[in-house]
Amino acid sequence: MNRPAGESGDRRAGPPKISRKQKLLDIHQALTSDPVDIDGLRRAAVSEGGLLTDEIRRKVWPKLLSVNVFNLPPKPGKAIRKAHKDYNQVLLDVRRSLRRFPDGMREDQRQVLQEQLIDTMLYILKVHPELHYYQGFHDIAVTFLLVVGERMGIALLEKLSTHHLRDFMDPTIDSTKHILNYLMPIIKRESPQLHDYMDRSEVGTIFALSWLITWYGHVLNNFHHILRLYDFFLASHPLMPVYFAAVIVLHRREEVLQCDCDMPSIHQLLSGIPQDLPYEALISRADCLFLQHPPSVLAKQAALQHRKSIAIASFQELQQATLHQRPDSILREQHLHGHLHLENGNPAIPATGSNQLIKMAVWGISATLGAAALAVTQTALEWAPDFLLQLF
Repeated sequence: MNRPAGESGDRRAGPPKISRKQKLLDIHQALTSDPVDIDGLRRAAVSEGGLLTDEIRRKVWPKLLSVNVFNLPPKPGKAIRKAHKDYNQVLLDVRRSLRRFPDGMREDQRQVLQEQLIDTMLYILKVHPELHYYQGFHDIAVTFLLVVGERMGIALLEKLSTHHLRDFMDPTIDSTKHILNYLMPIIKRESPQLHDYMDRSEVGTIFALSWLITWYGHVLNNFHHILRLYDFFLASHPLMPVYFAAVIVLHRREEVLQCDCDMPSIHQLLSGIPQDLPYEALISRADCLFLQHPPSVLAKQAALQHRKSIAIASFQELQQATLHQRPDSILREQHLHGHLHLENGNPAIPATGSNQLIKMAVWGISATLGAAALAVTQTALEWAPDFLLQLF
């Protein structure tokens, strides 16, 4: 039975490792359950290796955010740019985002993606006038655009903007500072010595600002590492990026304690995030610390009592919405039913030219995995061939 993953979720540290093939089967079964097994998808996203491929992310990310991929927003037109108050700043940030695109991408392809990136962000800001653009929003937007494309990217980013990222999109930075204020209490509970040393240095938490508001997209060079963190954050509480920031600092404890105890020295050390972090170990520890020191406990401290987070307040509602989703096969049927036209008095039936290839993949799975695969063969035709062929 599905239930929301909140502060008292049922994840535990150190789950037994499973093979890639078994994980693919588990994800498949979770996606084809009715309702969709959201807890199963969250476990897959958090556990070692995350969601494995972009093909799987295109199927799982929408479920984690309760987005119907058969009811996506329309593709925005260029007219959306006219007289938009944030257009010039968005254009400037997108032009400076060259490093966020894959090495070797053709110039014409990159230009098309940059145009889509501009229109994606302006569309969301126009549809939601209560949201305010911030520098760093484009780092998150480009990640979704590269993985899922423009229309699905708009849908996912819109949901994030009104939930996980909502505090960053206030007219002032006060709500963002409030979120950052959760960082030091986590460190204090895990290492009072490190906390006191940082407190004496008056370094504050500004070193982690760009980590938080870009979901680490601005500070990490390896796109695979960024996607691994996005899997984790999409499956978790809105404050999980703060817990991940805490485990990075705790991981560098000895470096900090050996640094001069002053603000410039420690800020310089911590703001330069290492690129060779042990990501899986840190993700596991952050997940564990969330259970040990939930936000409700941290919020009782004086510094966190005076302000409410919109992202945290709306999290339970979002999680409840994810529990009642239908699998894509049913959503597709519903979508087609609404768009079928009559040919000679009979409904048109969509072509399925790739069924034979899919059947071959199913047979291959059965031969490779034996009885474990039999549980999914009845629903395998709902999947794209490229996903099934990953099992070989």
